[in-house]
Amino acid sequence: MFIATTSAPVNIACIKYWGKRDTKLILPTNSSLSVTLDQDHLRSTTTSRADASFTKDRLWLNGVEEDIKPGGRMATCIAEMKRLRKELVENVDTSAPTLSTLFVHIASYNNFPTAAGLASSASGFAALTASLAALYALPSPPTELSLIARQGSGSACRSLMGGFVAWNAGTLDSGVDSHAVQIAAETHWPDIHALICVVSDTKKGTSSTSGMQRTVETSPLLQHRIKHVVPQRMKTISEAILAKDFDRFAEITMADSNQFHAVCLDTSPPIFYMNDVSRAIIAVIEEYNRVALLPENGGKRKAAYTYDAGPNAVIYAPAAHIKEIISLIAHFFPQQETFKDPFGLFGPNGIGTGSFAAGFNVNVAKTWETGAVKSLIHTKVGDGPRVLGQADSVLGQDGLPKSLQL
Repeated sequence: MFIATTSAPVNIACIKYWGKRDTKLILPTNSSLSVTLDQDHLRSTTTSRADASFTKDRLWLNGVEEDIKPGGRMATCIAEMKRLRKELVENVDTSAPTLSTLFVHIASYNNFPTAAGLASSASGFAALTASLAALYALPSPPTELSLIARQGSGSACRSLMGGFVAWNAGTLDSGVDSHAVQIAAETHWPDIHALICVVSDTKKGTSSTSGMQRTVETSPLLQHRIKHVVPQRMKTISEAILAKDFDRFAEITMADSNQFHAVCLDTSPPIFYMNDVSRAIIAVIEEYNRVALLPENGGKRKAAYTYDAGPNAVIYAPAAHIKEIISLIAHFFPQQETFKDPFGLFGPNGIGTGSFAAGFNVNVAKTWETGAVKSLIHTKVGDGPRVLGQADSVLGQDGLPKSLQL
């Protein structure tokens, strides 16, 4: 049996990708940079199997079969991976099984909400690419594979590596220079933790694909961002990461998130991804940083919020401050569910009431009704795709997906 299973992580951008200069190849209008999050908490798990008995390529997402449209993103990724198998393996070693000629069955499961602004397509296409690369025993490095993952979902190219990853926009029409590169491994700055505030786990009203193209066509601010803002931010935030300068990292991350949503507002008609709860979280973190920036408190930011195309907040912070931040968010946004505490910060009594730093203005936000923030997910910077064992397969012996909740 020719089969392989991998998992791949979510990545959340600090410098946002928004807009394509080529919609078929998914070539971006600007470079971007993200943090890869730990797969122990957020992941897509994908199994690929090639078999002579299969009559067509088939794919299931969370147990539901998806249509692989000819010429579509899924079909393109599968065809490109088969091409690499033939060129890099079968043409080199004539005794190698001709897997490139066989149809494949692919099953993928996310352990987090799909299409709710948590980069499910990024981890999904990264897991698909990594799974096929393992199935086909490809010698290709992650940067080369990122050229294929990118054609499925642009930000998927960044999920093929751990740590801090840049997606270089490139300039060539062929797209061969539009790929991901690792700025720093997760081991370089393991102190970075993340708190995801799930404001909504439902499918967003305006998809990223349609939203960004409307922005490209109608937003003058986007053109300014592409030409004058992003290049400098990419340079500065990369330097901050290498220097482990969280204050600078936080300043740029928040500024870029705010500008991304300003660009959405500058679109005609405007796109609203954030809601009142999203904006209240911003107010709380801004006040938290205002107090931290006082000379007597060290004069440096302690948290950075960022929002992708959805209302859910991701708050980056050094490990030393994340407990305080969780308590702060839980105060203003009481939790219906018991907080899952993967790092054992709070003990058996849970989050509790917490306390405010001297000078914190508690009136920056009201205390919201229970469940306004549906759940809190605490994670940290993590590694790239993992090759898993047979026991982790999400395809059964019959080549059909197992009924699993991963």
